[in-house]
Amino acid sequence: MKKWLVFIGLLLSYGQLFTQTLPWVKSVPDYKFAHFGHNTILYPGDSLAIERFFRKMDSVVFFGEGNVSIIHIGGSHVQAGVFTQQFRDNLLSISPDLIGGQFFVFPFSTGGTNNPTHYIVRSTGTWTYCRNAVRRETDKRMGLAGAAITTNDPTATVSIITREKYPNDLTPDFDFNKVTIIGFSETENVIPVISYNSNTLHGKYDEWQSTYMFSLPDFTDSICIRFDSVPGEFTLTGILLENDMPGISVHGVGVNGASVPSYLRCDDFERDLNLIRPDLIIFGIGINDASEKDFEKNNFKKNYDELIKVIKRVNPDCALLFITNNDSYKKVKVKRKTRYEVNPNGKIVEDAFMEMGKKYNAAVWNQFDIMGGLKSMQDWEKIGLAKKDKVHFTNEGYKLLGDLFYNALITRYIEHIQLNAKQ
Repeated sequence: MKKWLVFIGLLLSYGQLFTQTLPWVKSVPDYKFAHFGHNTILYPGDSLAIERFFRKMDSVVFFGEGNVSIIHIGGSHVQAGVFTQQFRDNLLSISPDLIGGQFFVFPFSTGGTNNPTHYIVRSTGTWTYCRNAVRRETDKRMGLAGAAITTNDPTATVSIITREKYPNDLTPDFDFNKVTIIGFSETENVIPVISYNSNTLHGKYDEWQSTYMFSLPDFTDSICIRFDSVPGEFTLTGILLENDMPGISVHGVGVNGASVPSYLRCDDFERDLNLIRPDLIIFGIGINDASEKDFEKNNFKKNYDELIKVIKRVNPDCALLFITNNDSYKKVKVKRKTRYEVNPNGKIVEDAFMEMGKKYNAAVWNQFDIMGGLKSMQDWEKIGLAKKDKVHFTNEGYKLLGDLFYNALITRYIEHIQLNAKQ
């Protein structure tokens, strides 16, 4: 590896020539109201955990060995899927052979809500849906996905297609030959099966993980899940698609309205996380926490402490990267009229992430500052990058954020290569 890193280091010394030869750094527009010159990954503490992650990336990028697993976790910004997918596509553009061996998905549209953009879900039959952001007595146990769908309809099916079938689609293909269905039957009478090429495949049940593991006869990009027609109820809480290929796996885990406590109330979060054992967790949770009337910085940090404990139990060497909140506004009523007022908690959350970055030797991407700081969301809205609610972004806005985040991370990775090439 040493000689190869020296060679890459020589290429990197040419700077612009390298980025033109290998499109690692993406060009982004410049806006006067934004601080794109601040677009970097910060290290409030030390960078040892990120360096471990980068060293694992070296094996994958330069030798095609091993698998790097990344989870981006958050609320509606992540459930939409655009930010995560833009980051993933950019990361995989480094080499055509980097598509990793895991793909964690949940069929949100089966529950009547928006599905991430990078896979297609089709379903039949009657289902009920619950999510970790809403607490009800009828809720089912939830895990990593932060959501669950339940059916007692013997005709119910869920189909997953891992790529769009359009000529102009640039999403990297993901083919798989292993499927893990995560879920449970209250009566143990209902068993999920996979319809595949007119055949019915049965999985191997793991009682501790509450999973059904299927080995397919060959690679595919789509499956259909149905159930043995025994009366009863089944709850689906996640699907993991896998192959044995080395590469980089990027998983988006996001639920509309989710806060840090939302994930803490998922009973099976830690159990499901063991299926993936992430090397890097990108935290994008905070926008909903900061919208609460009783928001308090210390409680916010304490909740994160509990979540990080869970992650460290699964993988003590997992690198952590915090994304600060975007600037946002609140809808308020004044004399029966509705108007938007800036949410001052954005700055408080920025400080909290910096403090946690130092405490956990985690990296921080200061999205709040990069987009322009307090009241900048209205500028993003004016040029069509943010929606009228001044909380969410348009697809173009999310793509721009995905490019910026990728550029910040890949620039740090290039610095890592340069440093190692000199040693």
